[in-house]
Amino acid sequence: MNPFNVSQISTRWRRVIAYPLAAVAIYVLFVPSGLTASRTNGFDLSDSLVPSAQIHHGGPPRDGIPAIDAPKFVTVDGVDFLADDDRILGMHRNGSAKAYPIRILNYHEIVNDKFGDEAVVVSFCPLCGTGMAFSAKVGGRKHSFGVSGLLYNSDVLLYDRETESLWSQIMRKAISGKMKGASLDQLALTHTTWRDWRERHPDTLVLSTDTGHARDYSRSPYAGYETTPRVFFPVSNKSPKYHPKELVMGLKIGEQAKVYPFAELSKGPSVVNDRFAGQLLRIEFDARNRNGRIVDRQGNEIPTTIAYWFAWVAFHPDTEVFEATAK
Repeated sequence: MNPFNVSQISTRWRRVIAYPLAAVAIYVLFVPSGLTASRTNGFDLSDSLVPSAQIHHGGPPRDGIPAIDAPKFVTVDGVDFLADDDRILGMHRNGSAKAYPIRILNYHEIVNDKFGDEAVVVSFCPLCGTGMAFSAKVGGRKHSFGVSGLLYNSDVLLYDRETESLWSQIMRKAISGKMKGASLDQLALTHTTWRDWRERHPDTLVLSTDTGHARDYSRSPYAGYETTPRVFFPVSNKSPKYHPKELVMGLKIGEQAKVYPFAELSKGPSVVNDRFAGQLLRIEFDARNRNGRIVDRQGNEIPTTIAYWFAWVAFHPDTEVFEATAK
């Protein structure tokens, strides 16, 4: 069954009925027949680091959105399902390059993978536009992750299968369970177009549509969502400074946060020098492929979070905001 495609509805009716129905359709798509889920999907929220009332049921039950645990990959020559401008998450690590198409991640949100002997988890939240990768080893122990079906500030809550602790993707931290308070080690990840990644990494592997699940990866269950100002679920903080779905590149060093809106970066040169949290930084922005990265003075890439503006400011209400210098 295909999810409700809001792109087929007129703009007026899209605002009135299409987006709420899209959330229902995603629920229908992912929930097995006859299965009902409690509000908490079986997770204990009584000791949560965030107010339990602000943790919302996203629709699907636990694992109703199935993580990919045994990912299959194809070479560039085997890719016939991506257009040049399709968005992917790209990762180059331990001598290997891999691309994870958003059209697949929209339906799975988590890939438990390896780069050499290193276990990593690649995560994507379609509601927040956030693709983030982490080391799967926490406290010296390897973990595998699934989709809890719960949300905090509209962002996916992962859970680890070993302890059933809930992990906030954007917070990079366990918010409940035995691992409460533990942090995930964020790894550098590139949000870009398939064309750009392929040109930079012609030997890249690409996540295959052979996922073991029946999904129509040619269609997006979130078509049009990235342009509407509407947010499906409640968030704890809002700011009208930018369109809610404006893409931003967020950085957190210690307890300090700063964000670089694409709307600001597009006004200036492709490379900007900045100072934040006592560090000299170089911000590199590619307007054509709408991606960016931040490196320190030694040239080392610092992991950043590409997100919608509403998502970043929901988690970081006191964030510094980069603004382009007037010419």
